[in-house]
Amino acid sequence: MIKTALLGATLALAPLTVAAQQVTLTAETTTPGSTPHYIDSTLAAVLDSTGVATLQITEGATLTNSVQAVAEGRLDMAPAPLILPFLLSRGIGPYSGVGPDKGAELAANLRVIFFNAGSAQMLGYYNSNPIEDIRDMSGKRIWNGPPRGAALTSGRAMIQLLTGLKDGEGYEGVQSAWPDTVPTITGGGVDAWTIPEGLPSGREIAIAAAGGITIHDVPSDLLASKLGQQILKAPGHAPYSVPIEEFRNAYAGNDITVVVDDDSFDSFATAFGQIVPAGMDEQLVYDIVTAFLEGEERFLTGSPRGPFTLLSFGDIDGVSQGACGAVQIKMHPGAIRAYEAAGHTIADCLRP
Repeated sequence: MIKTALLGATLALAPLTVAAQQVTLTAETTTPGSTPHYIDSTLAAVLDSTGVATLQITEGATLTNSVQAVAEGRLDMAPAPLILPFLLSRGIGPYSGVGPDKGAELAANLRVIFFNAGSAQMLGYYNSNPIEDIRDMSGKRIWNGPPRGAALTSGRAMIQLLTGLKDGEGYEGVQSAWPDTVPTITGGGVDAWTIPEGLPSGREIAIAAAGGITIHDVPSDLLASKLGQQILKAPGHAPYSVPIEEFRNAYAGNDITVVVDDDSFDSFATAFGQIVPAGMDEQLVYDIVTAFLEGEERFLTGSPRGPFTLLSFGDIDGVSQGACGAVQIKMHPGAIRAYEAAGHTIADCLRP
């Protein structure tokens, strides 16, 4: 567990009204090096420095469990792949044990305070064992995600889009827990891998340290196909496009080749919403989101991946963020008020 430190002597000299207003909130996030972890750790620093809150963060969490914990009121905040509230609302997938009625009740207790889509699905392989045609991976062993959850769903969708093959029907999907991803791949147990990655990805750099790798986006014709458009609009996904030179520059100095068919790296992103319980105090959420919006420069410059986190600092139309379609999650009233106070618009479909 990491805990943002109080500002010590600095806060001791601050006005008592500021110190009295600061509250302690609990949060869970992903492993260090991931986009959600960067966002959450930066948010913790921003909230602490502005005196809004102290954020106690547990790292390496399984977000499937974190989403349910927020919905049940046992946790104050978590980054949520938007497919998880969708699945919870129906009591299916990892929430099948909850059931549809209880799942709908729990999902109704979730509110988003801001969005991001910083992890794009990609395909990789070692240059020493190349995939000659990414549209033909019959008989290959492909790491496509952890044993369950949003990433596995996206990984299976990626291979089906590229090849038309389903996991266990034409290729062998290999899954492992997130901490075991790099050793599973570098150990030579798979022919290729597909992972939703932030930019730049410390995981891909670690994989490339064992030998040169090649990364592919989704070819334009496949992304524009009927299946491609269905995947782009599927629960938990959002469009993703970065100019190819920016993408390649992010990996400069590493033995990583990036292959695209045009002038941009195009794929589908894992759409995220930062969630809190619906009953969280409106003024507290307003203060949190106000600090978030005012901290834009810190989020964008605090890490090489900052410019590529695709955080929602402007108008929110819902569709671009992966909501207002199959995913019907709402924003917290305090967050809406903060965005509007900063001069931004919020789509009606996101209002409770």
